[in-house]
Amino acid sequence: MVTAGRQCRKPRLRAHWGFTLIELLVVLSIIALLLTLAVPRYFHSIEVSKEAVLRENLHLVRETIDKFYGDKGRYPDSLDELVSEKYLRSLPYDPITGSTSTWTLIAPATADATGGVYDLKSGAPGATRDGKPFADL
Repeated sequence: MVTAGRQCRKPRLRAHWGFTLIELLVVLSIIALLLTLAVPRYFHSIEVSKEAVLRENLHLVRETIDKFYGDKGRYPDSLDELVSEKYLRSLPYDPITGSTSTWTLIAPATADATGGVYDLKSGAPGATRDGKPFADL
């Protein structure tokens, strides 16, 4: 049986479905240009944030050592004592070295003060963006 007026047609394939090589190269070059501008700023902001976290961690731990001294009348023997006495939730993190065990602990200078931790400094090598060594923060 043949139907009148209707013809079976196959859909015609479009000759241009994708992108040309030139279009792809233009887009990739634009992306590369944007990355050359963004990546250095990204890594710079990472370094700035690590320094800010280090300064804040040092400030908080030094403040905690002072509170411990005010409560107990002596300095803590170690940073672990601050954690076990619930003055800190965990050992402080040094973002420059990526560790909690690289701190340089400073004992009290006076002979009448007891305890082992009067101050702490970062054990990270190198210096900040300002040229100040991490150990002097």
